[in-house]
Amino acid sequence: MALSPKGRRGFTAGALALTAALALAACGSDGGSGTTSASAPAEAGGVKLVHPGKLTVCTNIPYEPFQFKDDSGKIVGFDVDIVDLAAKKLGVTQDIVDIDFAVIKSGAAMATGKCDVAAAGMTITPERQQNIDFSVPYFDATQALLAKKGTGAKSLDDVKAKGLKLGAQASTTGLDYVKKAGFDPTEYADSAKELLALQAGQADVIVQDLPVVLTWLKKPEIAEKYEMIASLDTGEQYGIGLKKNADPVLLKTINDEITKAKSDGTYEQIFVKWFGKKPGELG
Repeated sequence: MALSPKGRRGFTAGALALTAALALAACGSDGGSGTTSASAPAEAGGVKLVHPGKLTVCTNIPYEPFQFKDDSGKIVGFDVDIVDLAAKKLGVTQDIVDIDFAVIKSGAAMATGKCDVAAAGMTITPERQQNIDFSVPYFDATQALLAKKGTGAKSLDDVKAKGLKLGAQASTTGLDYVKKAGFDPTEYADSAKELLALQAGQADVIVQDLPVVLTWLKKPEIAEKYEMIASLDTGEQYGIGLKKNADPVLLKTINDEITKAKSDGTYEQIFVKWFGKKPGELG
C-alpha cells in the first residue's frame, strides 16, 4: 500500500461469492462484537438496516491501525472512526462483526445480510466491483516489505536473487502483487499469523500494507529485530464495501460524510490520531 490519502487484500467473484453466500445463509453468526438475528430491517434516515438502530459492519481483525481490539477488548481503529461518521449521521450505533476476509471481499457478507457495510482496509479492484459496490475512496495505500535485519535485501529483486523466503497474507492485493512479480509466497490467514511466521523464521520477508508495517515497527520488540526494506507503490485505494446495487441513501450518506470530513478537517484529525502524521506524509 502507498500512503497518501491510496491496499490490502485482492480478488474472488462468481462461484466463490455464491458458495460463500450459501455457506453464510446456512450458518449462524460469526465471532465478533456484533451479533446477527432474523430481525426485519429497520429504518434509519430512510435507510434499511440489517438490525434495528445499528449500522452493522463486517471487518477482519487484527489489522492495526485500521481495526483491532484495544486493551479493553473493544474494536477500534481508523476504519471504525470513518464508519462512525456515517453511523452518527444516520442516528444509529456502529456494530462490528469480525469474519473471514475472503467472505467480505467476495461480497457474500453483504449479499446475505450479514452486515450493512464492510470496512476492512479493503482495496477497490475491478474484480471486487463485480460483487461489491464501493464508497468513494477514503484512503490511499501502498505495500511494504518487512524483513529480519541483516538480509541485505532492499527490493523484491533482491529477495528473489538471495533466495529469501517470502510470506504474504491470503486473499490480499499484496499477495496478488508479488505473484504477478513471479513469486510463489507462503500464504497466511491474517496479518497476525503473517507476522508470527516472520518472527518464527518461517519467512525471511513479508509483504503487507505500509501503515500496518509502520504500526508494527512502533513496537520496540519488532523494531529491534526487523526492518522495512522497501515500499511498493501499488496505487491502491480503500473503499467502504456495500452489497451490489446498494441502498442509494446509505451509499450517498457514506460518500457525503467521507467527502465532508475531508473538507472540514475531520478526516485529517482522524488520520493524525491513528497514524501520527498528516495525509500524504506516511510514505
